Amino acid sequence: MSDAPINLSDYVRDVADFPKPGIMFKDITPLLLNPAAFEAAIDQLAALVADEKIDVIAAAEARGFLFAPPLALKMNVGMVPIRKPGKLPYEKHSYTYDLEYGSDTLEMHVDGVKEGQRVLVVDDLLATGGTVEACCKMIEDCGATVAGCAFLIELGFLDGKQRLKKYPLFSVLQY
Repeated sequence: MSDAPINLSDYVRDVADFPKPGIMFKDITPLLLNPAAFEAAIDQLAALVADEKIDVIAAAEARGFLFAPPLALKMNVGMVPIRKPGKLPYEKHSYTYDLEYGSDTLEMHVDGVKEGQRVLVVDDLLATGGTVEACCKMIEDCGATVAGCAFLIELGFLDGKQRLKKYPLFSVLQY
């Protein structure tokens, strides 16, 4: 058995024309199917943010939920889900934000983050940054600080980094 580091790019599959023509979708299913690759992804995310003071991790559904809980366990912090409307059973904060054509809303339990906490926002992929930016604004509206935003994959050509430039950004893979 080799002790060579795992190249996570080997576990990201390109799927052409999904979800519509002209899009090259980065499919992380092969990574999730391989326990060693999945563990390496979590380890690499944890290493990227190791020097940051983090009190809690937040993630927007759905694919952020794949990486945030194991990262939170590894870092020994809690994890708060940020969901689409109608999915959370308790009292909640809501944040509505504009999209190119219309708007969307995210919700988080009122006890998800507390004033003064440092929150790491985690998602699988940084594209345009709109959803993560909305998560960050809702967290800040609660009096918490966004300590950074961490992603497995960053699609640099979509310039989401520019939209999130006021926050420390961490990404394992860049395309």
